[in-house]
Amino acid sequence: MKNNFFNKSISNIYSNPSSNSEVVSQILYGEKFKILSKKKEWLKIKTSYDNYTGYIKNNRFLKDFKPTHKISITKSKIFTKRRNKFLYSNNYLYYGSGIHLKSKNKEYIEFEKNKWIKKRDIKNITHYEKNYIKIFKSFLNTKYLWGGKTCDGMDCSALIQIYLYYNRIFFPRDTKDQIRYCVKKEVKKFNKGDIIFWKGHVGICLNNS
Repeated sequence: MKNNFFNKSISNIYSNPSSNSEVVSQILYGEKFKILSKKKEWLKIKTSYDNYTGYIKNNRFLKDFKPTHKISITKSKIFTKRRNKFLYSNNYLYYGSGIHLKSKNKEYIEFEKNKWIKKRDIKNITHYEKNYIKIFKSFLNTKYLWGGKTCDGMDCSALIQIYLYYNRIFFPRDTKDQIRYCVKKEVKKFNKGDIIFWKGHVGICLNNS
């Protein structure tokens, strides 16, 4: 099983090889995955970051990719360049997506042939974001979407995971696995940064109350 790297802005990961099946998660630009099997136009994949399995549509993906930077805002507009002018497209890259810097000018960087984003929207791939409260608050007013991982729609377990994914720290995708992965506190006193689980949901303490 060779490594592949996802080269679209985002795609749903389905529970079965059908777009009518449940969306269990999403895959972002730059994510590494392995192909487990093929079924007509569908691929069963396993993501390398969190070992998540599911189905995506078959396509041509990157085989050799080394991210140099990552998206540090919730949503970064993709531009195309024509006659030295940068034009809006209808596409975006999302928080945490890894990119490879090909060229740059004063305001923009090119990550694929004639695909540009603003330089201010990225950080070096090794950047560590300590201020998790700032990141979580940046997703305020995001609609709830089962399986979603972006500011266009997100579920509660993805909100916790995406911050850690940005920092390239492993954390499981689903709440049931997050519960098993976390260390349970014996003292029932909340502290800033505690992850709290209750039926069907997960959240994080912004302070001790």
